[in-house]
Amino acid sequence: METNETDTLTRLKKLTALYFRTLQPANDQQETYIAQIKFLNYFELGCAITDMIKLCILALDHDMHNVNEKKNQSINVGLILETVLQMFPLNEMEFLGYVGEMVGE
Repeated sequence: METNETDTLTRLKKLTALYFRTLQPANDQQETYIAQIKFLNYFELGCAITDMIKLCILALDHDMHNVNEKKNQSINVGLILETVLQMFPLNEMEFLGYVGEMVGE
């Protein structure tokens, strides 16, 4: 391997260690990973799950004669978006930006 390629590989390994933090290896023998999402307590977790399910049901339901009944079903969209934001791998996206710059060199 040329010196330049060796340096690039070393830089990529360092960047990977710094930025790839969203997924952690699972403790099993399979090649699976775990993404951690933080909640205040079990109640907030339950609210997020039920709101996601309700949102999906409402999105799939084309039954217009039940619209009045469904207006009373509150969905905490903010909580859903906060959960999705925690799942978004921003560090990994930053890493991919650096890789793009390195490949473009």
